[in-house]
Amino acid sequence: MNDAWHEVNKEPPQMSITMEHSGTTEIGSSRRRKEDAHLITGQTVWTDNIRLPGMVHLAFKRSPMAHARVRGLDVSPALGRPGVLAAYAAADLAADTINLPCAWPVTPDMVHPDHHPLAPDEVRHVGDPVAVVVAADRFAAADAVEAIEVEFDPLPAVVDMEAAVADGAPLVHGDAGTNACYRWPFATGDYQAARRAADVVVSRRYVNQRLIASAMEPRSVVVVPTPATGEFTVYSATQVPHILRLMLCQLCGIPEHKLRVVAPDVGGGFGSKLDVYAEEVVALLVARELGVPVKYTETRSEGCQTTVQGRDQIQRIEVAARRDGTLLGLKVDLLADMGAYLQLVTPGIPVLGAFMYPGIYKMDAYSFDCTGVFTTKTPTDAYRGAGRPEATFAIERVMDDLAAELGMDPIELRRKNWIAHEEFPYTTIAGLTYDSGNYEAATGKALRMFGYDELRAEQRQRRDRDDPVQLGIGVSTYTEMCGLAPSRVLGSLSYGAGGWEAATVRVLPTGKVEVVTGISPHGQGHETGFSQVVADTLGVPFEDIEIIHGDTRSAPQGMDTYGSRSLVVGGVAVYQAARRVRDKARRIAAHLLEANPDDVEFADGTFRVKGAPGPATTMAEVALATFTAHNLPDGVEPSLFAECVFDPENFSFPHGTHLCAAEVDTETGRVTIRRYVAVDDCGTVVNPLLVEGQVVGGIAEAIGQALYEHAVYDADGNLLTGTFADYLVPGAPDLPAIDTGLTQTPATSNPLGVKGVGEAGTIGGTPCVVNAIVDALRPYDVTDVPMPATPQTVWRAIQQAKTVGTH
Repeated sequence: MNDAWHEVNKEPPQMSITMEHSGTTEIGSSRRRKEDAHLITGQTVWTDNIRLPGMVHLAFKRSPMAHARVRGLDVSPALGRPGVLAAYAAADLAADTINLPCAWPVTPDMVHPDHHPLAPDEVRHVGDPVAVVVAADRFAAADAVEAIEVEFDPLPAVVDMEAAVADGAPLVHGDAGTNACYRWPFATGDYQAARRAADVVVSRRYVNQRLIASAMEPRSVVVVPTPATGEFTVYSATQVPHILRLMLCQLCGIPEHKLRVVAPDVGGGFGSKLDVYAEEVVALLVARELGVPVKYTETRSEGCQTTVQGRDQIQRIEVAARRDGTLLGLKVDLLADMGAYLQLVTPGIPVLGAFMYPGIYKMDAYSFDCTGVFTTKTPTDAYRGAGRPEATFAIERVMDDLAAELGMDPIELRRKNWIAHEEFPYTTIAGLTYDSGNYEAATGKALRMFGYDELRAEQRQRRDRDDPVQLGIGVSTYTEMCGLAPSRVLGSLSYGAGGWEAATVRVLPTGKVEVVTGISPHGQGHETGFSQVVADTLGVPFEDIEIIHGDTRSAPQGMDTYGSRSLVVGGVAVYQAARRVRDKARRIAAHLLEANPDDVEFADGTFRVKGAPGPATTMAEVALATFTAHNLPDGVEPSLFAECVFDPENFSFPHGTHLCAAEVDTETGRVTIRRYVAVDDCGTVVNPLLVEGQVVGGIAEAIGQALYEHAVYDADGNLLTGTFADYLVPGAPDLPAIDTGLTQTPATSNPLGVKGVGEAGTIGGTPCVVNAIVDALRPYDVTDVPMPATPQTVWRAIQQAKTVGTH
């Protein structure tokens, strides 16, 4: 770590979070989302809805093998098919000279293999594209792809991470000489000394299985060239229009001012659209080559095969403690599957999680060692939570296992070791400074809502009567680091971009307000939440505010949406810009009122002289006076515009307590979630309805990982779960009722006091559910149930424990 890391993690200054606003109470109100009227009625623009004169369509020839040399490739047979306009291999588009970007080289010696948009000579996962067909419609293109002739020489598949790093393993990238992408060690304190001092050491091996993001809208891209000017407009279902623009310019040699990227309404992302994909690059290359609009929309099976996947980590965890439950140290040895290539932030995901394994707990020593591993599978990258769910899963699972070893209630063990509310700000053993928190309040509220004591009593009764349906209670007291920032810390971690965000606020002559944000939503409700912040700051009606986003021409500055940074970084930028507008409006209002600006107060959308019953002026009247410019103070420009680029001083650290009661049928292995309670603390709450939606949606994904979802590959590297008939995404009937609650401990690192919440449910939920299942089965000597905990998996765990017990 360089000095920037340590500098930012010193005790932060206590920032004021008081807001001068109009006197209205938009912040804290459960406003219904203003976006929903057009989103849920289909009166909107998705990328695949775009229809343009002369538009052509792309389809890709993809490898049916996980690993093979391309011995021969002939695209010419496709050219005779109906509707086909062109067909290209890598060299035909110079795609063999382009490498897709990885923006996070976590170590100086990290292995970073070539990754071309079209594979020229070797394929390394099923679905790796080798050629592209251009046709008048997507169906003609898909049909013509079948005519392309490819000869493959099979090479050994590399599927198992542990086998991949063993001596003599076949190599994914032969010239690398290893399947290890990097090794990233990190340690503070003396873990071995902590282990020697311990009365109890608990060691476990947990697996976070590979997941498919499964956003509602598949990936899609449309590229519109303007040959006369050399300009291109790229429409993409992406989370990162600004990053995509920069990367496409650099990859394809297009001047940045000649490329515009638009993210229309985007139907979900969950990290899978936080990337620069081969198909986007190829679409741009083809549009430049042909001079006509080009579209590609993936099929669902293509999405399962080629959109980045999540998780896929093997965690060896060891915790050392005293007999009274005091934690002394934690050791983590991690294998993280990179897949076949490095996508935009692939290697950084487990590194991001490294700082979260200690969770909310105090200890003397921490040792972390991660090895990134190449396999012949689809690349991994960010998936909701991005490294933090994996870390939280490990620490919350092992805390329950330690509690069982010590004969302690898991809540009591956590209480003994967590950071007390009066200890904040607190610098953890991993080096992060948590600015604020109150784990006691969140846990206490969750226990009351859950009926913890009553459920424990029922559990004892079921155990006493040897009920075949056992009751388990799962606990997860999580925290996370989110609001990906500050820029100098990201730089110390070798991340290739900053963590700032930009906003512009404009009050129009009629008093209406336009807000331009670099944040790019894909379902979170930004237009509603940001409007509430601006309404309270400027004293204008919520309905009079328009949020402009997702277009690099209208919003030229931005770092986009991921890592629960939308409100914590982007929303604070909006708030600061609105404050600057209000401050300028105060100067103009004071001039109109013939008063000193310091004597003018603002409330209920109106400026008036303090303590004087006389004249007043509204924000709308000030806006019109600014537009006419007939009577402005000397030196004041006739505009009510302001910009802000906000770079936070620290991450934000939301937290919460999730509790799950699960009934487990020991005869069939079936798991039924009977009760789920989530109490989350995301600081100041702008809109409780938006928070609830984010939490519940996150928990749905957590339950999906715990009980249903698994991207399964066979020994030859074939994806066996390439459709939704095989890859089980839970629907509404599969999910329990979820009771949510909030506590509010404002952040001290930003003037709104807000913390992120978009990933909270996913981070806290998975260990909560698995802990409940294992807790139900502890009388059967079951200490782990692999995810997903399907009936068959649970039943096998019971049988295996019985077999071990007979020896």
